[in-house]
Amino acid sequence: MNAINHAQEIGWHFLKETSQELVLSSHANHILYHGTRGPGKTDVQLMRFRSRCNRGYGAFWRGIIFDKEYKNLDDLVQKSKRWFYDFNDGAIFLESTSSYKWKWPGGEELLFRSVRRPEDYWAYHGHEYPFIGWNELTKYENPKLYNKMMSTNRSSFRPFEDTPIKRDRDGNKIFKEDGTPDWASYNGEILPEIPLECFSTCNPFGVGHTWVKRRFIEPVENGKIIHKETIVYNPRTKKDEPVTRTQVAIFGSYKENPMLSPEYIAELHDNTDENEREAWLNGNWDINAGGALSDLWKKAIHVVPRFPIPENWHLDRAFDWGSTHPFSVGWWAEANGEEVVWTDERGVEQRICPTKGTLIQVFEWYGTKDLGTNVGLKLSAKTIAEGIRDREIIMLTNGWITKQPEPGPADNQISNVTESDTATIEKKMADVGIRWTRSDKAKGSRKNGLQLMRDRLEASVKGEGAGLLFMANCVASIALIPMLPRDEKDLDDVDTAAEDHPYDMARYRILADNDRTAKVIKVNFSS
Repeated sequence: MNAINHAQEIGWHFLKETSQELVLSSHANHILYHGTRGPGKTDVQLMRFRSRCNRGYGAFWRGIIFDKEYKNLDDLVQKSKRWFYDFNDGAIFLESTSSYKWKWPGGEELLFRSVRRPEDYWAYHGHEYPFIGWNELTKYENPKLYNKMMSTNRSSFRPFEDTPIKRDRDGNKIFKEDGTPDWASYNGEILPEIPLECFSTCNPFGVGHTWVKRRFIEPVENGKIIHKETIVYNPRTKKDEPVTRTQVAIFGSYKENPMLSPEYIAELHDNTDENEREAWLNGNWDINAGGALSDLWKKAIHVVPRFPIPENWHLDRAFDWGSTHPFSVGWWAEANGEEVVWTDERGVEQRICPTKGTLIQVFEWYGTKDLGTNVGLKLSAKTIAEGIRDREIIMLTNGWITKQPEPGPADNQISNVTESDTATIEKKMADVGIRWTRSDKAKGSRKNGLQLMRDRLEASVKGEGAGLLFMANCVASIALIPMLPRDEKDLDDVDTAAEDHPYDMARYRILADNDRTAKVIKVNFSS
């Protein structure tokens, strides 16, 4: 019996011809049920697991649903109690903290657990869960924990060996003389393989907005399945064989759910946070979600087309070092208040006149293969320096800049001496011709840098004072800086565990400009 039949069996408010039906009938390995608030995403997730209970798999059918907070798992449990007890199949919920799970008479289990960071995976290392659920996947700032947990998404069930023995027409169990099942004489149903599923729910708002969007939303339209084939060694057949894993994202809207009250929808409409409202009411992924800067970020204002930098504008670069984590190189121009006129790739004349002192990131090099993973390229200092030099030559050759950028602020750890007989990162880069100035890492600089960045973003919105802009080709900065979450323990700072490298690079540059401005202001204290 499939999930839809199970839902109808207990009179569950199953919404036919909606996203719920699409999700319940999907056969993908990775399923993201996303969209607005209110389409019944959690209910469908629970029913998806329940659909394979009492079918003979017993203890082989085991699931787990994760959330960052146990208080949110409580809501899932209460919803599950509303539906699961109605089946009247003997399932019980074990309330103790150590258990906190559903258990069926046949041995099936559904666990509810809280995990927050990649290190939490080790409490589940070696476990076996054919069904993994994530409640509000965008709560997780990067995919590390999601990817690690996939090692537990497995099943040891073997159809011929593990299908429960039924009886023949005369009621006799069928065994061979050696005690093994006599499948040649068996006329019952042999259970199929257990499909492996990772079922996630979310709306676009949250610190994990960027990586979830890049993995599930951007690659293909909603409802279309992505197939990924990998050649692996199959221990059962002792051969290399192709294995296909599938992924799908399905959009759900509150408009599909006639059970919702209009008062609930009115509350969503009245939300004064523009990003939350767009996420919760419209399921819009083109927002800035949950960031320390998201309330000020306006893509239409802060992102500008790429244009050639005038020769009389100040031009330099900034750098945040990274090896295991990504490095971030940003090239910056400071506007002098004059208008820039250029012809774009379509042959159309364009004009821009940023306020004097406005900083514009004009180019970037972000050291990662996959944006949003927070995993670096592990390049040497010499290789990075050569890459910076080569990119500047290309920018000069193509007319985007007219002079070599000046040295700008870099993460001060590049000047640390780790071994007496080994050159510093700063020295290795200088040998290639790439030099840096020191960044401001004085006490209070982190909070000061965040506030200065907020001030500049706001200045760009109001059109008053020196602002902050990013050329459209600076993809990493545009994707990651607006999403950067605040530190939960110190709301005046950002969460350093998040992917903050473009932000740190930009912060170094903004602080350097602030320091430079302060040094040229002379104050006369004499009477």
